[in-house]
Amino acid sequence: MTHPQWQMVNSAIAKLTGALDRDKVPLLWQTLQQWQPETEQFEVSLQNVERIDSAGMVMLIHLIEHAKKRNCHIMLSFVPEELRTLIQLSNIEELMSQHIQISNGVNCG
Repeated sequence: MTHPQWQMVNSAIAKLTGALDRDKVPLLWQTLQQWQPETEQFEVSLQNVERIDSAGMVMLIHLIEHAKKRNCHIMLSFVPEELRTLIQLSNIEELMSQHIQISNGVNCG
């Protein structure tokens, strides 16, 4: 599974890069649907995400559900302020709080 915006660091960490918006998400999601997690805990770093809109947020929610069906818990690290705002505006802080890594100083609540 390869896509320029999804880079596997190892079996437990991947990085998303660039824009996660309505123009980029459909093709990226086609790739991510094929991903089969190999661990029970998986980190997705958003440190290199330049922009995210509601389509990107929804894609991340679907990715979390995709992994959950495969007995894998996703933690998002380096969550950008844009995404935190979208989560708050969408009133899904409670849903997402268990998937936001606090160790990098970013909290969703």
